[in-house]
Amino acid sequence: MRIVIIGNSGSGKSTMARALAAEGAAVLPLDDIAWDPGVVRKPLAESVAALEDFVRRHDAWVIEGCYGDLVRAALRHCEELVFLNPGIETCVENCRRRPFEPSKFDSPEAQDERLDALIAWVRTYDTRDDEFGLACHREIFEGFDGRKREHTRQSHTA
Repeated sequence: MRIVIIGNSGSGKSTMARALAAEGAAVLPLDDIAWDPGVVRKPLAESVAALEDFVRRHDAWVIEGCYGDLVRAALRHCEELVFLNPGIETCVENCRRRPFEPSKFDSPEAQDERLDALIAWVRTYDTRDDEFGLACHREIFEGFDGRKREHTRQSHTA
């Protein structure tokens, strides 16, 4: 199992990755290799090197995230690409219900303080012209020649 999952924030990438991890796959959230402390994006070469190291160390894995550049780097290693695209309102509701993420925030209160900004960002998915937007994700999905599937509803946990 070597699967890459892409989609908007709140689309269910982490949930699906956790379900697949229960089947014995290692999981790499791209957030873990994309950022330095202080919310500074790492140089792409450094993040790609970390991704390559992860792939070398694990036979079965799931890589999940919304970073078009890092997803493209992972595609040459994967067996399947999954595009989670359940719609913006589903993503917003998932963000509102998201449990505390201690790997990203110092406290539940700190996470809650960022929720409005996250939701505003999620709502721009259809119109963003960056590596995090629907246009980029659609281009990656359509251009991938391997096994792929797109989920447009929430019931995609595995």
